[in-house]
Amino acid sequence: MDYKDYYKTLGVEKKATQDQIKKAYRKLARQYHPDVNPNNAEAEQKFKEANEANEVLSDPEKRQKYDQLGADYQRYQQAGGRPGGGGGGGFDWSQYSQGGGGAGGADPFGGADFSDFFGSMFGGMGGSGGAGGSRPRAGQDYQAELELTLEDAYRGGPRTLTVNGKNLRLTIQPGVEDGQVIRLRDQGGPGRSGGPAGSLYITLHIRPDPRYARTGNDLTIDVPVDLYTALLGGEQTVETLSGAVKINIKPETQNGTRLRLRGKGFPVYRQQDQFGDLYLRLSISLPQHLTEQEKTLFRQLAELRSQAAS
Repeated sequence: MDYKDYYKTLGVEKKATQDQIKKAYRKLARQYHPDVNPNNAEAEQKFKEANEANEVLSDPEKRQKYDQLGADYQRYQQAGGRPGGGGGGGFDWSQYSQGGGGAGGADPFGGADFSDFFGSMFGGMGGSGGAGGSRPRAGQDYQAELELTLEDAYRGGPRTLTVNGKNLRLTIQPGVEDGQVIRLRDQGGPGRSGGPAGSLYITLHIRPDPRYARTGNDLTIDVPVDLYTALLGGEQTVETLSGAVKINIKPETQNGTRLRLRGKGFPVYRQQDQFGDLYLRLSISLPQHLTEQEKTLFRQLAELRSQAAS
């Protein structure tokens, strides 16, 4: 029976923190989840391997036991030992093997598809002894993704998501960010041996918007301004996510001028009535298809400017 390197499976160092282990597991679970890879045997196997590695490394007691075995396993193999048996060369497997079924024993966690290596080490690990006395364990965490428009993220509201054939209704809070993860407790896999259900982790993806660029809670939008308004000044209406507003354009406004509208940006997540700012980047639009009379007037204007400069 081959030794399983759970750290390598999750792609983390042996000194990895619990947060690093959790993050690595979630990434692999999303990548290889059966819902994302239907009828893909290789992805299914990698998903099972990631679950098994997480089962051990996320549990301090199991991780300690696994780390202790890692240093001795080569000597165990050289000694010709076998799980649950006496072994050779004086190697004492009993300090690692918990009995209760060995490589062919029953899974103590209610049907989880773990390897013989796992079963040999943890087959009888529990509060009351034996495979049937396993201590309560939380169910498996599920991963899902939800795509939103920028306006969806701005306004928030109810959404329905289907996970493992089950329709779930959730409320998106205004101001969520791209890549943000929302946790729904008790919406993951069922608990084992009386343990609580797992959680559902939903990663939010916000589609790029052709109008607005978002930086944190601030927004930037390009606003076209005609040449005459830029030269002479005037009033102009601008559409924002919260509705239309009127702005004043100063005379002789230059191309690329930025204006700031306070409180017209994105809502601050979970901070009621707090908003970022909206920045307007003014783009001067030159007139096209000039008539002969207009060209004549522009020539006269150019001549006047030339005389004034000399």
